[in-house]
Amino acid sequence: MAKHRPRLNVFGRQLLVWRILDEGRPVAMAADELGVSRATAYKWLRRFETEGEDGLLDRSSRPHRSPRALPPEVVAAIIRARVSRRYGPHRLAPLLGYPRSTIGKVLVRAGYARLRDSDRPSGVPIRYVKDQPGELVHQDHKKLGRIPPGAATASWGGCGAFATALVWRTATTTSRSSSTT
Repeated sequence: MAKHRPRLNVFGRQLLVWRILDEGRPVAMAADELGVSRATAYKWLRRFETEGEDGLLDRSSRPHRSPRALPPEVVAAIIRARVSRRYGPHRLAPLLGYPRSTIGKVLVRAGYARLRDSDRPSGVPIRYVKDQPGELVHQDHKKLGRIPPGAATASWGGCGAFATALVWRTATTTSRSSSTT
């Protein structure tokens, strides 16, 4: 993944290279004009010279190789143990000889939910799946006015903060409007 807000975007890198190569400006001057260091300007110039226009594009920061990554056989063994024994990382760690944090990360990457979020007999994850969009609606309420304790709730029979806020706002606005006239 590229940086969230790089100092130079692709157009800025092209402009930097153009100013150095085509206009013949010194690297220090072109870097100063675009607000980057000389080292950054030399980096983009070197990438342009070796890779061409593709060298100025954003690229992933993920490493090309991970020498300390777990072998696929070990990952498969962790997943097999999880499925067969239905244990979590804390109980699998002494059995497999790996730290529980490593086992937990392997299980998360493999998409295995927490044991509490799955059906005990079958092991199938319990998820909310709805047929129609908007079928499962979540609604939050917030008390929007300054309501003294017990005000207006008695008249509404304790309908809650939202109804109380509406009643209080209506009562204060009508009393203010009637007092101003």
